[in-house]
Amino acid sequence: MEVTPITITELNKYIKDKIASDEFLQNVYVKGEISNFKNHYTGHLYFTLKDEGSLIKCIMFKSFAERLKFMPKDGTKVVIFGTVSVYERDGVYQIYVKAMKEDGLRRFIYCVQ
Repeated sequence: MEVTPITITELNKYIKDKIASDEFLQNVYVKGEISNFKNHYTGHLYFTLKDEGSLIKCIMFKSFAERLKFMPKDGTKVVIFGTVSVYERDGVYQIYVKAMKEDGLRRFIYCVQ
């Protein structure tokens, strides 16, 4: 039996589609500590969210970042709300953050559209 391999692009798209079809991953609240924070010139925020045992990459696009009432920085403990997805080009899964609050605050300061 001959095996027909798939391309990396096809594999990454398949994984992205699987994650996108998981309803739980479309609206997650995650808490952790910010590290590797970068406020990009485009207005997007890039950072890693970590806890004692693991980490995940995050991006907050400018349209959501503009609504923040504080500027995140390395070491800030936060709760984020967002969607888990795969950045196909790099084959990396990450959280696309729609809202963020400092951990310990009662609720998110603004609405998510």
